Amino acid sequence: MDIIFLHGVRARTLIGCYDWEREAPQPVELDLDIGLPSSRACQTDNLTDTIDYASVVNRIHTELAAQHFLLLEALAEHLAQVLLRDFSAPWVRVSVTKPGILPDVARAGVTVERGQRH
Repeated sequence: MDIIFLHGVRARTLIGCYDWEREAPQPVELDLDIGLPSSRACQTDNLTDTIDYASVVNRIHTELAAQHFLLLEALAEHLAQVLLRDFSAPWVRVSVTKPGILPDVARAGVTVERGQRH
């Protein structure tokens, strides 16, 4: 399986369990590994035969503006399902981190890995 990746995608969203966390958007960082529905793009060199990176990033920003979550786990699951469903990815790995939320911890986060169910 061929995989495209978008690592270090930065965005801001309302997320957190505590009221103070939801007062203003917080930074999150995403690492996305996305299985390609076919490997035709390697032969055709045509954007229509792959997943458009810019479309994925734009969709992620749209989702983060529209949806708010309490947990990073729920956010990661939501984004994984969007990639599987709307981009026809057969497999995804989504990592979501919140930088600097704990003292002495650079980043805290979660990774989910999902595949299409047949």
